[in-house]
Amino acid sequence: MYFEAAVLELSARQSGGNMKKQVLFVDDEPKVLHGLKRMLRGLRDQWEMQFIDGGQKALDLLNEQAFDVVVADMRMPGVDGATLLTEVAAKYPATVRIVLSGQADKAEVLRSIEPSHQYLAKPCDAETLRMTVARACALKELMSDERLSFVAEMKNLPSLPEIYTSLVKELRNDEPSIRKVAALMEQDMGMTAKMLQLVNSAYFGVPRTISNPTTAVSLLGLENVTSLVLMSGVFTNVDEGAMPKEFSLDAVWRHSASVGRLSQQILKTEKADKQDADDALSAGLLHDCGKLIFAANLGEKYGEVIRTSQEEKIPLSQVEVEVLGASHAEVGAYLLSLWGLPEAVVEVVAFHHEPAKFATERSATLAAVYAANAITGELGIAGGVSTHDMLDPDYVDTIGGTQKLEAWTELLPKE
Repeated sequence: MYFEAAVLELSARQSGGNMKKQVLFVDDEPKVLHGLKRMLRGLRDQWEMQFIDGGQKALDLLNEQAFDVVVADMRMPGVDGATLLTEVAAKYPATVRIVLSGQADKAEVLRSIEPSHQYLAKPCDAETLRMTVARACALKELMSDERLSFVAEMKNLPSLPEIYTSLVKELRNDEPSIRKVAALMEQDMGMTAKMLQLVNSAYFGVPRTISNPTTAVSLLGLENVTSLVLMSGVFTNVDEGAMPKEFSLDAVWRHSASVGRLSQQILKTEKADKQDADDALSAGLLHDCGKLIFAANLGEKYGEVIRTSQEEKIPLSQVEVEVLGASHAEVGAYLLSLWGLPEAVVEVVAFHHEPAKFATERSATLAAVYAANAITGELGIAGGVSTHDMLDPDYVDTIGGTQKLEAWTELLPKE
């Protein structure tokens, strides 16, 4: 995919291609470690690798040496994988944490969801493992600015209290409706992101990429969803008191939900295939998740960014880059990619303000989200600049011009 290739290339240029990444592999089986060492021998010029047989030994080593990535088995005596990665998350939150494990029961998987970024299954081919670790290292390199260190530390995106409350109520019914559960989760960017992260992990072995939130809920099943919501603690409510007063959580939520629905409808109208329409739904819902990341972590500092955008009539994304070191599009894409969400969704989140930079070939999904974002408007969210004022006229021409935008505007529900 274009985003993945661009990230890897840019990271290599920034680091000069000379700085080796520190990668720690942890497993209690010497044969497995030997196999990993043999399989990854060709990467010794890129990674400084260590192979440790046991969770406690790994923790002892981590006390002495910093690692960019820790790849751990789940089932180990004493300090198992979930315990190890929980410790790593607490003590070294910027370290990328990956599970590489064989058969695991549901309880083990639920324990691993919060402290890990991705879940890979044994046996794992060298290319999959290489690309997963390489992408994580490249993303970490791009977000090396200490002002953004909190992004890699995030375990979830907080959910809207009213949606979470409604979801818990439905799941506690004697006969909960999977249709109602899916409809609720599809409205919330935090829940959607976690559902897609889990269903696309190797644990479930789904043979295709899933980007539709409703499909994800159906494949996970009510039992797993109930465990996630009621027992795992993987979902948390937004602390609205910690949000800057200039940030309207309700406005972001309503705008994102509208963009997701309209993007999907645009592609259905254009007779795009179902996968593109599914990608557009999730990408539209998640396209502004970076704003939630900033607001939840930076508080008043992000409020100042919003005020500057409003008072000086400068696009919010531009002020974000100048003050924070990256835009909400970049940090949102970074976190979603780190979590292993579908690349088609990550790409749209990354380029939804600058689609012309995406690639030479036009992406129908990106075009739909870009248009829906402009049509639904962002006043009060984007700062003091209308989304329409920020449109790239040359790019608009490539997707059918203003006439096409006007036609798509008619797809909005009439109030």
